[in-house]
Amino acid sequence: MTATPATPLRLDPSGSDLRAETALLHRRGPAVPVELPGGVTAWSITGHDLLKELLTDDRVSKDPRRHYPLFQRGLPPEASWLMSWIGVTNMFTAYGADHRRLRRLVAPAFTARRIQALAGDIEEIADGLLDAMAEEAGRGGTVDLIAGYAHPLPLEIICRLMGVPDDLRPAAVDLIGRVVDTTLSPEEAQATFEAIPVVLGGLIERKREQPGEDMTSVLISTSDEDGSRLSGEELLFTLLLVIGAGFETTVNLIGNAVHSLLTHPDQHGLVRDGTHSWDDVIEETLRSAPSVANLPLRYAVEDIPLSGGAVIAKGDAILAGLLGANTDPSHYGPDAERFDLAREDKNHLAFGYGVHHCLGAPLARLEARIALSALFGRFPGLSPAGEPRPSATFVMYGWDRLPVALGESRD
Repeated sequence: MTATPATPLRLDPSGSDLRAETALLHRRGPAVPVELPGGVTAWSITGHDLLKELLTDDRVSKDPRRHYPLFQRGLPPEASWLMSWIGVTNMFTAYGADHRRLRRLVAPAFTARRIQALAGDIEEIADGLLDAMAEEAGRGGTVDLIAGYAHPLPLEIICRLMGVPDDLRPAAVDLIGRVVDTTLSPEEAQATFEAIPVVLGGLIERKREQPGEDMTSVLISTSDEDGSRLSGEELLFTLLLVIGAGFETTVNLIGNAVHSLLTHPDQHGLVRDGTHSWDDVIEETLRSAPSVANLPLRYAVEDIPLSGGAVIAKGDAILAGLLGANTDPSHYGPDAERFDLAREDKNHLAFGYGVHHCLGAPLARLEARIALSALFGRFPGLSPAGEPRPSATFVMYGWDRLPVALGESRD
């Protein structure tokens, strides 16, 4: 039995106006049938309380091999964009005991000690990028905050953390960029999926020959208590997950925080005068402008009745609408979309919830805190300098280009 209507709401693959689309979903309810690129149907969950409940519900799986009939039958070519998201084998697509095993194997790579040890590196990289932006602005007046700062900083950190050599970085960056681009043609999406073992397989081969203290070497050698290691496939796709999530989401966190402050000068003033901290900025950015807007996919293990009579039927796909849940007016009030540092309830689902809470969340927060403090400390008069360009994806929420004028430097 299913209550799915015959005409789901079709989501824009390019994510050209995610705010307006989210508002439309909110008007339709906390759980709305939608159509994703390639004609894939799913339930978009944008109700905060409902999504939080489903994220820890044993009736909801992340394993398409066991619980998603469309994947079991074989995704149609027009839905090949999904392969890089659900056709992989890692924590992102694991359920139950498999998820616990993989998380236990990966967790040692994200200890508090390892992450905190990166603080000095983050400060060094931030200072160097700010110097370079100041030089560029001296020549041309404005700079792109994404290309000059928000993108290279977390990229450099994740590459150092994972031990990605300089010569392999361009291919890895291109690969991650194509994975999150939901406007690719079916042929381009299939080619992207096929490139994963080529690009990341090269990193694994390099680290097997020359292991170090980096996290890729740790993952290669890590085993859990009963000695079961990451399989070759699990290792490959775990690297895709860790590298991709380890920098692409932080790019958006930094960029979204800067954009929010520049478009809300009153809130920026509250940081300048010490009323609110950079931690407040980070948490309110994660809430009001999460790095991931819509996270594909989860699946109903059995029929899940919803209030109001609708039923998420066994085998139905579920899209975690993080932007919608984090700006749900029924949870946060009528001003839920507003960036407000004084908001008492800054709790959010940007990093997931429960057993699926992101292992890299402390690193993202550390990078953002250092990056924002350094940026506005050096350039307190930072201001917008043109129209930003949103990323061409409905999965991520961020900017491909964010032009700014630096103003005077405080050396």
